[in-house]
Amino acid sequence: MKVRRFSQSQGLLVFPNLDSNYDQLYSSFLKTRLGCLYKAIPWSKLVSDLELYEYRKGPQCIFSPRGKIALMFLKHYVGCSDFKLIEHINGNIHYQIFCDIIIPTNSPITNYKIVSEIRCELAKKLDIDKLQHTLANHWRPHMTNLDSMVCDATCYESDIRYPTDIKLLWEATHWNHRMLLACSRQLGRRMLRTKYIKWSKRYTNYSKSKRPSRKEKKALRRGLLKLLAKINESLSDLETKVGSTFTDAYWQRRKASKTVLSQQWQYFFKQVKPIDRIVSIDKPYIRPIVRGKEVKKVEFGAKVHKIQIDGISFIEHLSFDAFHEGIRLKKSIWASQKLFRTKIKIVGADRIYHNNPNRVYVSKHGIKTDFTRKGRASKHKDHFDQLAMMITKERATRLEGSFGTDKEYFLLKRIKARTKETETLWIFFGIHTSNAIRIGQRLSNIIVQAA
Repeated sequence: MKVRRFSQSQGLLVFPNLDSNYDQLYSSFLKTRLGCLYKAIPWSKLVSDLELYEYRKGPQCIFSPRGKIALMFLKHYVGCSDFKLIEHINGNIHYQIFCDIIIPTNSPITNYKIVSEIRCELAKKLDIDKLQHTLANHWRPHMTNLDSMVCDATCYESDIRYPTDIKLLWEATHWNHRMLLACSRQLGRRMLRTKYIKWSKRYTNYSKSKRPSRKEKKALRRGLLKLLAKINESLSDLETKVGSTFTDAYWQRRKASKTVLSQQWQYFFKQVKPIDRIVSIDKPYIRPIVRGKEVKKVEFGAKVHKIQIDGISFIEHLSFDAFHEGIRLKKSIWASQKLFRTKIKIVGADRIYHNNPNRVYVSKHGIKTDFTRKGRASKHKDHFDQLAMMITKERATRLEGSFGTDKEYFLLKRIKARTKETETLWIFFGIHTSNAIRIGQRLSNIIVQAA
């Protein structure tokens, strides 16, 4: 497929079916919501920060360096699967302008996996602090109240089934049994005799049962643990004889299944709670994060601590392990001042941040907050309460509202990436696609007012 870049064809393209030339099409594109997003992104600086370039040797890449970044923004803007995204790009001229590509009508892109390939490429080069600094410098002229900051944490859940001990043990047992069968065939040996078929039927009956008893659960867990231990031991012996024919993904999954066996064995027979408990064999880096919500007490995914200035959110800390956001107020203030080079004077945060070290810090630096005041009421109590109410309203509406907006409209409700690095990239582009749209709308309002 012969592709060209829009950036190299300006003024040379004519679209007879559209009865317009490139300049008219480009100007109409800039007036759309997608055009607002396009104007808000510093393309050349992001390409430089990610160290992307066109290869001089070999066939030309379908997407240019700028187009690869644009594809990630477009993914979260459209909010669809990789397959549908490629279909939209093939048939939408505005999407092609956004991604800096001209796709011939008689030769559309058919490899929808190119989206995940580009995602993996960018994930290896992602530096959140560096890219956020670039975006903050570009957006700073269009932001106000840079001395006011609100902060809070949320969890962006991974797309995994709800984990239980029996599900986890069965998945590990089923996969290890398949690998044992494959190794036995490769060596020309007879398959090890196990009670796999018996426990497979037991597990099927259990999964169909609406209310299995505690006795049934305990018996099934014990049986699966012993079966997995037997299969694991036999598979380890065969692996040494097969040799180095296994992939890195195989060894990663084997390591996860061994850890699951060790953790579940200690928990069942020794009543010892495991540390860094694995809840998914496919994603062993995921940890249970207790949030204490009424609807969902435990979430599984990345916990992100965000700071927000003038409605624009930035990632202060991202981790797949649980952490206490209440002790990160100082680092949040430092991060905000580093991004915008402006001293913070107002901070909004919920009750988990109202600890004594944070109180001492904000008092020492003269920072106004919405913290619940201690001791006797001062003569300025009414003024403090009025200021705290305004700060709390800003945090509760704009920051916590942005959590729901990002999850519902920018693909952050369930992260469907497959690795730790690509999940991080997914979250980064989801958050900043939302930010770029807000900045783009502000730019459009300025242009309309000037006209």
